[in-house]
Amino acid sequence: MKVAVVGATGLVGTKMLQVLAERNFPVTELIPVASERSVGKEVEFKGKRFKIVSMTDAIAAKPAVAIFSAGGSTSLEWAPKFAEAGITVIDNSSAWRMDPSKKLIVPEVNADALGKDDKIIANPNCSTIQMVVALNPLHKKYKIKRIVVSTYQSVTGTGKKAVDQMFGERSKAEKGSNNEYPMAYKYPIDLNVIPQIDVFLDNGYTKEEMKMVNETKKIMRDDSIRVTATTVRIPVVGGHSESVNVEFADDYKLDEVSTLLSQSPGVVVVDDPATQQYPMPKDAHDRDEVFVGRLRRDETQANTLNMWVVSDNLRKGAATNAVQIAEYLVSKNLL
Repeated sequence: MKVAVVGATGLVGTKMLQVLAERNFPVTELIPVASERSVGKEVEFKGKRFKIVSMTDAIAAKPAVAIFSAGGSTSLEWAPKFAEAGITVIDNSSAWRMDPSKKLIVPEVNADALGKDDKIIANPNCSTIQMVVALNPLHKKYKIKRIVVSTYQSVTGTGKKAVDQMFGERSKAEKGSNNEYPMAYKYPIDLNVIPQIDVFLDNGYTKEEMKMVNETKKIMRDDSIRVTATTVRIPVVGGHSESVNVEFADDYKLDEVSTLLSQSPGVVVVDDPATQQYPMPKDAHDRDEVFVGRLRRDETQANTLNMWVVSDNLRKGAATNAVQIAEYLVSKNLL
């Protein structure tokens, strides 16, 4: 099983290598790919060193699967070339997510949609992934009518530059450091909250917010679900948090919801107000599960639930979900 990781030196690419190793994915040969300036450098995988190669050399090596995390423009250019060579591409960018001819997959929700002809498979947006993992079992039971979601997203979702900005600001504030740091955002992020993720669209929403709207419907295979989102960047690492208000067609019992979620793959319920137990990004860090808590009835509207959803955006929100797609393809002999 030859496996290419495209964008192997980035935050998500590095995490993909880690997840592939941890989950013992059956890699017989790793083919790390990065930008031309990185070709010839080395990455470590399972205690061995592997040389970074170019896109062309990666295609020539004929891996069974290529996991992309190299940005939308790179994917638009190169994913079709990999696919034409018979290589299955799992792409982490936004390039193919809303393409009607491409599947948008969260394994716990809709892996059954995949077939042998799917050569470019889209990995959804991180904030969408964790929400649909938590909501899918509830949708099956009670049928979701409407979702109102506000996100509290880690700086790791922006990348290394944003992490460096936050810690640079913190170091300057605490130690009076004069070290230079990059500005990934227009504004300071430490001790601040920025209610903008991605660019604004004509309707006043950001691209990130509309991704959550459109991707949720596609993954859950139900265009009748109404979704409205506000996405916010906060100065944390470890994971994204979401406040989710969900209206169902049918009524529910809280203890039934909790049991249903506890029994759902990939979900961990952490919900005990008496002992102040609830999900937090620091506890989700480096974990693959989606954590759910603060389950309570919305007392202003019938059949409506409030919940708090937390997950590591670099793992389940990106790397782990992509590897789980690859695992499914292997298990069903689709590669």
